[in-house]
This record gives sequence, structure tokens and C-alpha cells, in this order.
Amino acid sequence: MDKLKILVVDDESRMRKLVKDFLVKQNYEVLEAGDGMEAVDIFFEQQDISLVILDVMMPKMDGWQTCREIRSYSKVPIIMLTARGDEKDELQGFELGVDEYISKPFSPKILVARVEAILRRTSRITPEDILRVNGIEINKAAHQVSIDGVEVELSYKEFELLTYFVENKGIALSREKILNNVWNYDYFGDARTIDTHVKKLRSKLGEKGNMIKTIWGMGYKLETEG
Repeated sequence: MDKLKILVVDDESRMRKLVKDFLVKQNYEVLEAGDGMEAVDIFFEQQDISLVILDVMMPKMDGWQTCREIRSYSKVPIIMLTARGDEKDELQGFELGVDEYISKPFSPKILVARVEAILRRTSRITPEDILRVNGIEINKAAHQVSIDGVEVELSYKEFELLTYFVENKGIALSREKILNNVWNYDYFGDARTIDTHVKKLRSKLGEKGNMIKTIWGMGYKLETEG
């Protein structure tokens, strides 16, 4: 099997080397870019990049704009790196479709663990990975969702959130539990991250979005029609 390609984008060559060394040890192929413009060029030249690790503060084109450029064409998983722990930055990142958000300084081992967790979910192909409930069909291997046979475009996190709801249908899920399972790590922000994603998910699901019930003061539950 070919190695999965990861694009590491950071204007600090030392940071790129640190991340690259850890990823290469785990048998990934790593491409590097020193700014956002170079990153976008490489991304569209390569076509088969499995994940992007993207610094926020960069010359020529910052991480936010780079993310917008990539997101306008691709749902490839994106991990953002930033020197600032500002909650507004984090919420902006999730609004743009960022999948994980890591503040510097960070442990390279933790970064690699998050990369592996995302790639396991997006690259693994298992034939029985089809979930169905009330006209919603989730193909976990192909990362596709359809409603009554019509495909619905979801972001990576919206897909993960819907999958988690369906796998736990009928169960009341606290926001903390959803964050720890869907975001795959202990999250110290506030509940707006989840609420924003649920709102978007409901909208994209149309009438089926009404199946996601709010449990006031706690979280959410996917209720099926029997």
C-alpha cells in the first residue's frame, strides 16, 4: 500500500522538520510548504494529499485564508497550529471546517496521535461500515451520507458528529461526551463548538435534522421513529 501523504505548512523550518521527523517515523510521506501560497500550489498539484497540518501565522497567505482556499475545493482533514490560545480563533477554525486545533507549544507525539486517529477514520475501508436509520445512510468507508438516496455534502466534523449520533441513537449524549468522542481529545473550550456544528448539521439534513433533539442543560439525542 502506498504511503499516505501529509502536507505540513509552517514558515518555521525548524517546526516543519520536527513534525516531519515524527510523521516519517510512522511511515507517512511528508510534503512541506513555507507559506500559504506555496501550500495551495502543492495541494492542487498533488491531488492525493490525505491530511494538511497548517500554521495560522504565516507570510503571503495566513492559515485562515489557506484553509478557505483548500476548503472551497476539498474536504481533506485539516489540523491547525497556532501560537495563540484564543477561543475566538478556535471557533473561527471550526467555522471554516478545521478538524483539529492545536496550540503551540505542543507535544509532537500528541500531534501524531491525532493525525493517526483522523486517518484511521478516513482511510480505513471496511465493507460492513454502512449505517442506516430512517432514510439516512452513512457509508463510513467512503465518507458519504445520503438521505432517501440523495447524497448530502457534509464537512469532516459534521460527518463524524452524525455518525456518532446514529451509532448512539436513542441515547442522551452530554456535550462533554460528544466533544471527547467526536473531537477525540479532551477539549477545554465551551459548548458553542458543538452547538455550531449541530446547527449546521440539522440544516443540511433538512427534515431529518429534526431527529436531533436538544436536551436542555445537557446535550443532544438522536430520536428515531421507532
